[in-house]
Amino acid sequence: VLSSLSLQASEGVTFIGPDTHAIQAMGDKIESKLLAKNAKVNTIPGFDGVVKDADEAVRIAREIGYPVMIKASAGGGGKGMRIAWDDEETREGFRFSSQEAASSFGDDRLLIEKFIDNPRHIEIQVVLSVFFFQILADKHGNALWLNERECSIQRRNQKVVEEAPSTFLDPETRRAMGEQAVALAKAVKYSSAGTVEFLVDSSKNFYFLEMNTRLQVEHPVTECITGLDLVQEMIRIAKGYPLRHKQADIPINGWAVECRVYAEDPYKSFGLPSVGKLSQYQEPLHMPSVRVDSGIQQGSDISIYYDAMISKLITYGSNRAEALKRMEEALDNYVIRGVAHNISLLREVIIHPRFVQGDISTKFLPEVYPDGFKGHKLTDLERRELLATAASLYVAEQLRSQRFLGTPRIPIAKSKRRSWELSVHLGDGIYPVAVSKDGSSFSVEVDGMKLNVTSEWNLASPLLSVTIDGTQRTIQ
Repeated sequence: VLSSLSLQASEGVTFIGPDTHAIQAMGDKIESKLLAKNAKVNTIPGFDGVVKDADEAVRIAREIGYPVMIKASAGGGGKGMRIAWDDEETREGFRFSSQEAASSFGDDRLLIEKFIDNPRHIEIQVVLSVFFFQILADKHGNALWLNERECSIQRRNQKVVEEAPSTFLDPETRRAMGEQAVALAKAVKYSSAGTVEFLVDSSKNFYFLEMNTRLQVEHPVTECITGLDLVQEMIRIAKGYPLRHKQADIPINGWAVECRVYAEDPYKSFGLPSVGKLSQYQEPLHMPSVRVDSGIQQGSDISIYYDAMISKLITYGSNRAEALKRMEEALDNYVIRGVAHNISLLREVIIHPRFVQGDISTKFLPEVYPDGFKGHKLTDLERRELLATAASLYVAEQLRSQRFLGTPRIPIAKSKRRSWELSVHLGDGIYPVAVSKDGSSFSVEVDGMKLNVTSEWNLASPLLSVTIDGTQRTIQ
């Protein structure tokens, strides 16, 4: 890629993005950490050189103090990373990380850092154009930091849910992180959009993790709260125009949340890839303040040759509660058939009390689900509502089957029948349900409690909008 960019430059072609020097410098974790230190950016304590062998790894780990993080210098996407808590794990981690780094990146160089326990991952978007800070920097020495993104909900060191801004940062910490992100970008003469990632501990001490010299998956949440179109800014910078904004012009308006919708089985290690054809696919674009970035459609094949991400689902609100409520509704209205997907996990995460309170870290998933994700546990009310809906749908389908193009057929049930005694299977249980019909609605008795169910039953749609005792529900 770097040689291709150099060739393009020699032929007078302008690449939309940073130059080869910045990509090469920031793409190497060892070199980028040294550059960060020189730019007075806070870095994680550790060994800044290349670790030669397992014996040296153990010696370095002892000097740093356990636990330590062993990581590939050329790595990314969570590959080539191991946590070691003692000498034996350090030797084992060195072996596996170097092998994975060599096979994934063609580069087996490793570095060792102090492992920051229970951190938050925050990034800063910069335009020069974990927390992640988005930056923008132009070719005239101007640079901006576009606030942070909270990316702490991860599995296997890969992000699952992101939001902007973070519930954790105060204005002073945000400013300090943003200024250090810009200082690093200027040190490497960066121009275009980029992201500087930090780990932040419980005391709000922050440490440089790495810089991504590209537009990241989660950039839409930054666009939502700042009102900037980052792709447009990148194009303008590549053309040579100066930035149109000053740091004081960059706002935090509202809140944005992004969920990464994957073709994965969330019940296996929080998400192992699933392959197949999308027999049904419907994005919730009919809802307000919802954005979906995707590259597939109904009938597309999800194969083993590409990343398992189906789309990015983004919701925006005037505050965090509004953005999360819209995300919950958007996930409920997302239809995916033909492959396993992680929507059930995403929905559980965003409504979990710890997440709602902002009590999160990179350990969120294993701490909340120590035995793995098992799916949603129904409350008694949810169980009764589900049984009532299933019974009403069954009766509606039976009544519908008695007519064909508006003409009565041979009746399956007595035409004057208005009540039914049913047994509904749910999980491992069988539940008695009594249904009676009155006009267009149903009265359903479950566990001695009566529920009124009303809906325009459209049996051809994968989504049903149901009103139960005055509360509307969307059911797939």
